[in-house]
Amino acid sequence: MRTFKLTFFAKLLTTAFCSAVSAAGPVLGEDRAVVQHSLFIAGPTFTGILDELGNEVWDAGRPGARDGSILPNGNALIAWADEVIELTRDKSVVFRYKKSPINSEIGTAQRLLNSNTLVTELGAIPRLIEVDTQGKIVFEIALQPETDNAHMQTRMARKLPNGNYLVPHLLAFQVKEYTPEGKVISSLKTDLEELGGRAAENWPFTSIRLDNGNTLVNLTHGNKTVEFDANGKVVWKMSNETVDGTPFQDPCGGQRLPNGNTVIASYGAKKGIKAFEVTRAGLMVWKYEGKHSIHELHVLTTNGQAIEGVPLR
Repeated sequence: MRTFKLTFFAKLLTTAFCSAVSAAGPVLGEDRAVVQHSLFIAGPTFTGILDELGNEVWDAGRPGARDGSILPNGNALIAWADEVIELTRDKSVVFRYKKSPINSEIGTAQRLLNSNTLVTELGAIPRLIEVDTQGKIVFEIALQPETDNAHMQTRMARKLPNGNYLVPHLLAFQVKEYTPEGKVISSLKTDLEELGGRAAENWPFTSIRLDNGNTLVNLTHGNKTVEFDANGKVVWKMSNETVDGTPFQDPCGGQRLPNGNTVIASYGAKKGIKAFEVTRAGLMVWKYEGKHSIHELHVLTTNGQAIEGVPLR
């Protein structure tokens, strides 16, 4: 698997995680060792990189991002409501896609292996598009969000290794898998009775296809993180009933780490825990309690070591 080398960003990230208590922790893991992460965050007050002590070490210069990540070349790919851009360390723009006037906002962005960028547009004509390096649309399919409420049509769409697209639709209470022809071939339902039905407002926000074929979903408003198998059965669930500290407050972004733990961003938290790492058993082993709310995140390093492989986020 690829290693995300982080290039110029790597030297910004401290490894002195044992030397100070910071906004990011420390929290003792199951082996009683300190766990610290550096991460890229997209949020309403700050979009950029936090080091392992929770300090701001790179600022994109514009808050309010929806989605984003650090690319293998070290640049930052960031989606705002009106555009997607790729920024170098000195904030030079090397890629830009501006929202089409036919729609009202952009949901997410993902850089693909073929160098295209996956973008979702929300509005009158909800669609998923691929944009080439020159900002030209080279692929498009219509989405089926089952609502005219543009802001609630979709969020973290991702292209899968099989060439299909995984798209969460909030008010449809479904995570749909689309073929390149735009056909929905499967749907994971988040309004199951065992999850509290529609009254629980389990709006799927982040959907991550795991290596074992299961799908990890953050259910914002429903304050849950759920893992479904390929048949739509719930095989793992975390909530404020299972994790101490009431950390689930409108969970939006998330990432499954190579060690099997899950990092979750509680976008609705105005104070206290705004992002945290939880084990399969429900033990919190890391948390961020700094000043910034987090819409989406990308964990970059753990205890000074870069995350191996393509991030599951």
